[in-house]
Formats: sequence, structure tokens, C-alpha cells
Amino acid sequence: MEKIFFIEGNVHGKQRNRIRMGPGLRPMDRNQSALFVFLASVCFSTGGLFIKLIPWSALAINGARNLIGAAVIGIYLLFTGHRLVFSRRVLVGALSMIGVTTLFTLANKLTTAANTIVLQFTAPVFVMLFMAAAYRQKPGRVDLIVCVLVLLGVILFFVDGIRAGNLTGNLLAILSGVCYAGVFMMNTGEKADAISSCFLGQLAAGLMFTPLCFRETDFSRKVMAAVIALGVIQVGLAYILFSIGIRNTPPVTASLITGMEPILNPLLVAAFYGERITALSVVGCVIVVCTVLMYNVWLAKRKKSAEG
Repeated sequence: MEKIFFIEGNVHGKQRNRIRMGPGLRPMDRNQSALFVFLASVCFSTGGLFIKLIPWSALAINGARNLIGAAVIGIYLLFTGHRLVFSRRVLVGALSMIGVTTLFTLANKLTTAANTIVLQFTAPVFVMLFMAAAYRQKPGRVDLIVCVLVLLGVILFFVDGIRAGNLTGNLLAILSGVCYAGVFMMNTGEKADAISSCFLGQLAAGLMFTPLCFRETDFSRKVMAAVIALGVIQVGLAYILFSIGIRNTPPVTASLITGMEPILNPLLVAAFYGERITALSVVGCVIVVCTVLMYNVWLAKRKKSAEG
């Protein structure tokens, strides 16, 4: 779920910012837009599987996928005529993006794909905490209930992680969620530009970590196909599809569609890699995913009511 979101309201923690339509892009109706969001969620969901299939170090994988993804998004930016924005908020957002992608990849190598994606899915809770600390925005009753339920789910993951020896991976996944919250925070307000933060963060991570690929020994066709697919599909294409589809997709619809990612991600890993998760992790997964999903739907409906 390590996507950066294009801000214009909260959508499953995914927030959106308008990107100018290029000369080759035409406005779409809601059904077409929803389809693009669905396809983006499918692309994002492949991350856990591709990372598991590549027998490289986590940092080498992260470098390669980000460099390829940055190239794909760079081509898209040229095509749409979107100019990069350089500001403090954009640069801090880019640093947060580096943290998200790096920690997500490390966690995937040290714990299950299900634990990684679901624990990162807690980012909206950290956004609440950051908003309370930085802007003195007191959480309401619903916010507090969400925090307690998500914390309960996280505790179940950590109890399970201690038993299975996956504690380090679970901790990294939580830190990925913290960085993810930083991405959201830095992509709101003046001089913020989500896709600029995304591109610059991926480019920087790619340049930093790609040289580590030369230490690897397995460059078989199967491995290279997974590396290219990870960069093109799970990073580049996913962000492009999401940025196009989210423009005209109702927030509640987007929340429900994107809620499939923390479910589809571990299912793909289980089907094609054979990884299984324990019953305790399943319970924690259900608590976290359902809580965050219902919370984001509630936020979207509340925003719609306030505007209407």
C-alpha cells in the first residue's frame, strides 16, 4: 500500500491533488474512473509477491524498482505537461516517500506480506496523532475508537510476531506506516505537490540503492522479469492509473475499491509463493483493515455532507 496519494480530501488515507490533463487525456465518466482506481489497486497489490520472488537484498530491490518506477512516472509527467514543484513540503514528502518504500521492502523480507501491508495500513492513525501534536486538533470520539481498535489489531500482530520470530519485520512495517503518515502530512497545504514528491522520492531512492544490485549474483530471466514488473507495474503504472482514476471517482467508492489491496496482496503471495499467515494474524488483519476502511468511508461521507 505504499502509494502516495493525490490530495483533495481523505480517501482511505489516500489523498489527491489535481494533475493537469495532458493533450492526449480526455475526461472520463465515474465508471471509467472507478475502473482505473481498481486497476491501480490490483497493480499495487503485486508488490509483496514480486518482492518475495526476487532473491536479492531488500535495498537492492528497492533501488531497482524505484529507479524503474521513476522513469515510468517521468515519462508520464512529460506527456501530461506537469511541471515538477520544488518546495520544502515537496522535499520533506520525498524524504518520507524514501522511508516508506525502503521500510516496506525491508519488512517484506523479514515478515509475511500480510503483516507488512496491514501494519502499513495503520498510517491514518498516525496522521491523527501528528495532527493532534502539530496542529492541536483534538481527535473526536470516533477517532479515539478507531485508534483503540487499530492498536488492538497491531498488538495481535506483535504477539504473533514474537512467537514466529518476525518481530523486527513487524516493527519496520509499523515505521513504514509512520513514514506514510508523513507523506500524507507533507502533501497538504500550500506549495505541496503529491506527484512531485512521489517522483523525486523514487528517483532519489533509485539512485541511492540501485548500485547495490551489482553485488547480486542472480540475474536470470525470471528474476529480471520480476524486477522490471515490480518497477513498471507495482510502482510506475499503479501511480499513473491511480492519479488518473481518482480525479472523478467518488471518495466512498475509492475507499471501498482501494480497501481490497491489503486483502489481495497476501492472497497473491499465498497463491504463487506459498506463504501462509497464522490465525492470530488473520484476526489482527480483519480488525485493522475493517476499522480503517469503515473510518475512511465515514470520513468521506462526512465530508460530502459538509459540502452538500
